[in-house]
Amino acid sequence: MTVTRRHATVHNAWIRQFHDPGGDGPVLVCLPHAGGSASAHLPLSAELSAAAEVLIVQYPGRQDRLAEPALGDLRQLADRIAHALLPWRDRPLALFGHSMGSLLAYEVALRLERRRGRPLVGLVVSGRAAPSVPSDRGVHTMDDERLTGHLAELAGTPPALLADRELLATVLPSVRADFRAVETYRDHAGHQVGCPISSYRGTKDAGVSRDGLGKWAGYTTGRWTARLFDGGHFYLQSREREVARAVLQDLAAFTARGTAGPDGRPAGTPAAPTAPAAPARDLAG
Repeated sequence: MTVTRRHATVHNAWIRQFHDPGGDGPVLVCLPHAGGSASAHLPLSAELSAAAEVLIVQYPGRQDRLAEPALGDLRQLADRIAHALLPWRDRPLALFGHSMGSLLAYEVALRLERRRGRPLVGLVVSGRAAPSVPSDRGVHTMDDERLTGHLAELAGTPPALLADRELLATVLPSVRADFRAVETYRDHAGHQVGCPISSYRGTKDAGVSRDGLGKWAGYTTGRWTARLFDGGHFYLQSREREVARAVLQDLAAFTARGTAGPDGRPAGTPAAPTAPAAPARDLAG
């Protein structure tokens, strides 16, 4: 895949760019959920590209990388994504991740900050409790029938897709690998990013408690904030404009205050935009 930067053209299997940036904002890297592909964030890219250079990670084992084996180790994924982002290491960088993508965004941020020797612009984590909160429900050990049922319960996959057994057979291995990556992941004790973190949660997301979301405050030496959206785990899929507006507000705040709050320490200021949830367009978890 060829990705065009402002100053260079980069050949990169991991990175997709669907829209040209319209301004001089930071680079925003989006990391999809378990089972998700780069196209899951296509609408968000359309909304944000006027103010940021939006890059979306494409994991192996899906879409144009279907022939590649999926990786079932979250830290290996983070290592490779961080390496893939090296062409942008001289640019202001922010990360946005949803569900599994939130854990990955945190791990990638740790690596990039270590390599860059300075904090990123900011980190937005959505639909996932902090890394210290266990999430092993044995999903990755389920057989195909039970795994398909679990995806149906999450309400993030179109029923027509779940009913297409031939298509499911091609994508379930990557879905299972993603759940394995999440469920076998163990937290780094005491590891913090230097950039601010903003945490997003659907108010009806039973898998992410307020307490679990609040624990993200301990993963930054900068400022922590939270935003609550009306909806379930996939609240963002039908309300891209509301989510994009929140992301833009956070990017502006990150840039304005640097890596710490006005008082120099992490703080939480929950906001509550409202948007009904809707099914995602991709296999998801």
